[in-house]
Amino acid sequence: QVQLVESGGGLVQPGGSLTLSCTASGSVGSIKAMGWSRQAPGNQRDLVASIMSGGITKYADSIKGRFTLSRNVANNTLSLHMNNLEPEDTAVYYCYAALITGIYNRYSEIWGQGTLVTVSS
Repeated sequence: QVQLVESGGGLVQPGGSLTLSCTASGSVGSIKAMGWSRQAPGNQRDLVASIMSGGITKYADSIKGRFTLSRNVANNTLSLHMNNLEPEDTAVYYCYAALITGIYNRYSEIWGQGTLVTVSS
């Protein structure tokens, strides 16, 4: 089993910065990708950014150039560095991990509890 613990949400003014962190524990060897999604009130959950185990990253168009992923392999932590935040970035941000487990290479996803980011003056 893998557990994810998120931290770093809060209130920030437009144009400000915030960093979210997600630490994985447990069977971390089964993690093939990690990333962040977000869900604003009344909206669906959308992918923000992800990184494969080999290091390939993917970013949503809406945050390109403003958000950056960094990964600390030693302590199994994925961070999302958010700069130049806009009110439209207000959402609950969820960390997730994509897992491949077992002899049949079963795919599954694990999600964190979510952390609220509010961008407002």
